[in-house]
Amino acid sequence: MNNAEIAEVFSQIATLLEIKGENPFRVRSYRRASETIANLTEDLSAIRERGELRGIPGIGAAIAGKIEELLDTGKCAQHQELLREIPETVFEMLEVQGVGPKTVKLLWEKLGIATVESLEEAARGGLLRDLPGLGEKTEQEILRGIQRLREYGERTNLGAAWVLARGIMDHLRECAPVERMEPAGSLRRMKETIGDIDILVTSQRPEEVMECFVKMDCVAQVLAHGPTKSSVLTTEGVQADLRVVAPESWGAALQYFTGSKQHNVHLRDLAVRAGFKLNEYGVFRVKGKREERVGGEREEEMYQALGLEWMPPELREDTGEIEAAREGRLPRLVELSDIKGDLQMHSEWSDGHNTLIEMARAAKALGYRYIAVTDHSVSEVQANGMSVERLRARAAEIEKARKAVPGIAILNAAEVDIKGDGSLDYPDEVLAELDFVLASVHSGFKATRDAMTRRIVKALENPHVDALAHPTGRLIGRREPYEVDMEAVLEAAARLGVAVEINAHPDRLDLKDVHARRAKELGVKILINTDAHSADQLSLMHFGVATARRGWLEAADILNTLPLARFKRSLRRARPGRKRRRRG
Repeated sequence: MNNAEIAEVFSQIATLLEIKGENPFRVRSYRRASETIANLTEDLSAIRERGELRGIPGIGAAIAGKIEELLDTGKCAQHQELLREIPETVFEMLEVQGVGPKTVKLLWEKLGIATVESLEEAARGGLLRDLPGLGEKTEQEILRGIQRLREYGERTNLGAAWVLARGIMDHLRECAPVERMEPAGSLRRMKETIGDIDILVTSQRPEEVMECFVKMDCVAQVLAHGPTKSSVLTTEGVQADLRVVAPESWGAALQYFTGSKQHNVHLRDLAVRAGFKLNEYGVFRVKGKREERVGGEREEEMYQALGLEWMPPELREDTGEIEAAREGRLPRLVELSDIKGDLQMHSEWSDGHNTLIEMARAAKALGYRYIAVTDHSVSEVQANGMSVERLRARAAEIEKARKAVPGIAILNAAEVDIKGDGSLDYPDEVLAELDFVLASVHSGFKATRDAMTRRIVKALENPHVDALAHPTGRLIGRREPYEVDMEAVLEAAARLGVAVEINAHPDRLDLKDVHARRAKELGVKILINTDAHSADQLSLMHFGVATARRGWLEAADILNTLPLARFKRSLRRARPGRKRRRRG
């Protein structure tokens, strides 16, 4: 079994134990183990061979034993026993909005309901309304949740959610008396996919804010309309929730509704031990039966009361940020303003929509000091890949663009295909003519893990390769990453001095955040590039920066935060012994 499969087993164990009403701490231990394993960049089998399973944070002797059981047999006795007690179909029920483990337990015990189909049948027959804690309103909400699950079951790409949320917030600023406004939830944490859009505001006239919200043009259905909280389903199939909070609770609400759940649980545990109470209304010192409010207007107060530094939202996944905040060793995360250049973009010479000059002007307008125009190599026929002759003709056009757009350096570069055998799409003498070579995989995605790993590592060993682009080839929600040993690829990149890209396009975000963090640990230098195929796509850079921040990266970890001269000196090609290239 691979890491993802083992993580799913532990996630299911946690859910099944929660349905059974088991000890919450036991449930949490399995949930935490699942999340830890899902975020590992090294195979559990390799960690086991070194005898280091118990060295993984959150993995004790009992869970380590179950990991070994899964690695040896593909099954876990406890998991199988729980599934004999509770049907596996309940996991689909939990995808219905408003149906949690406690509701599943009630439905299963009282009515024998264990599937979404039987749940829908019972709700339509009015059988749920008489159950404890439910009622007719909940029954109707469950029916709507089932409908939404079927129509809009998938999570939303970060880019689409970002655009939608910004549109809603712009509309509210124009038509409603809002004072402060911020997105919350996974959107504020900049996760690669988003469930619902959560927006918080403060206002002296909340009813007007809610009226403006539910009457937006993008609203397909009003799910709830209250004086301080409303929910709508947008025409894009995304649920958006708006809350008006009291100014004195702004910081507390922002912290609480940003999450993540595990981050908040950890904080509340710390608060209880320190004699505090933490919720969406504020932070309170508990003295017997008395509670004294000590903060909540500013988000920083929620952390300061517990002796912690404020943590950037992108870090709040309970992966060590709380411990780092306690010890004063939080990273100073990279900012969009740190980026000095974009090293992957495409012009009309391959599959881009703008000329070299238009791309350079757009990049200069963003404040960049340098760019690399990385049109595709010859094998990318569908992307109008350049033959050697066209590549050399483009070099002359780049010289013209340099004169037409002073004040920004334009590197003569290419995105060069890695062939099935690990060789590159241009011969070495042609690669030597380029200022910058970006290597990438665009074919043969079904290769075995070992074959793909060998293929990429061999390409990185070519002394002309400066960086590896979108290293797993994924398209979020549309194409799974190809099988590859990322640990081996990153180790090779570190050994050879090859940079690795975080592709900022929200369809890719590749490297993903956990791999970016591992790359930093291994000493791999990172590039954040947009892969822009038009001038307006250069503005996607902030998504790549957000992914880098989620990976704990600082400006010093990223090559294109450097001035041009230092950037060039930091490239692999600047190493002693590098073959001198011929100017094209």
